[in-house]
Parts: sequence; structure tokens; C-alpha cells
Amino acid sequence: MLPDRISSAFQTASQGLALQRERIAAASQNIANARTSAPEGSDNIYRPREVVSAAPQTQQFFDLLEGAASGLKTTNSQHMRSADGLVGQRRGGLGPQFEVVEQERFRFEYDPNHPDADENGMVRYPDIDMVKEMAVMVSANRLYEANLSSIEAEKELIKRSLEI
Repeated sequence: MLPDRISSAFQTASQGLALQRERIAAASQNIANARTSAPEGSDNIYRPREVVSAAPQTQQFFDLLEGAASGLKTTNSQHMRSADGLVGQRRGGLGPQFEVVEQERFRFEYDPNHPDADENGMVRYPDIDMVKEMAVMVSANRLYEANLSSIEAEKELIKRSLEI
């Protein structure tokens, strides 16, 4: 039971670290490509990226909770049996699920001398809000640090429990 608890704490924190790392990467790519353009009709223009995360589904949480409870020591093999008849089976860790999506958001600026301008002198750029992207980077950095702190706290708990 203790090794499962330890590994699940580290797995959950590592999933959080991965999410925040992707948020920072997407925001920095958006900032770097805010002024890129492409010729009219070209499909090679940069599309703003956003990391979409979702909390684990209720059923997934219930399955994990049931799997953790079924791993408890019992005096009777029929006690705390899960619905599928397995005792003590872990089904993975909790943590944010995420994906990076590209959005079709563009803005147009009038610049008839630009090589990518259309016949009306309009240049298509990705619609990126620099203030929003910087805020995403700052919050993702703070959340990354919080996940690192939870890993450090878990390591300290393990270390102190071994000293007893």
C-alpha cells in the first residue's frame, strides 16, 4: 500500500509538471510567432496554440478510489472487493489530462508594402494577445514551482518516516 501511495503522489505531481511545461512551451511559441505571416492563400501561417486541460472524470476518480480502498489489508478475502472482482489493483494516477490545440484565430493589418500582403494591402497575422500569453507563462511557472514543492514535501515525508 505504501509504495502505491508514494508512486501515485509522484505520478500526480509529474503529470502536473508536464501540464505546466506544455503551457509554458505553448505560450513561448505564441509569443515568438506573434508577428509571423504567410502569403495569401498559403496554409503555412502559424496558428496560436493553447493547452486545454481537463480534470479526471468522476468515474475515473471513483475507480481510482475503489482501487486504493481494495488494496487495504482485510481479514476476509470477500471484504472490500471491487466490482470486477480484483483486489488491490491500481488503475493509474490522478492528475490533469491535457492536449495542445491549434486555433484558427487571425488578425489583419494594413501594410501594402509587406511581401505577404493581399491585393487590398492586408497582412494576416496570428491573433495573439501578448498580455494573456505573459500571464499564462507566469501562472504556469508558479504552478510548476508548486508541483515541485509537493514532490519535495513528499520526499521529506518519506525521509522522516524512514528515520523513525
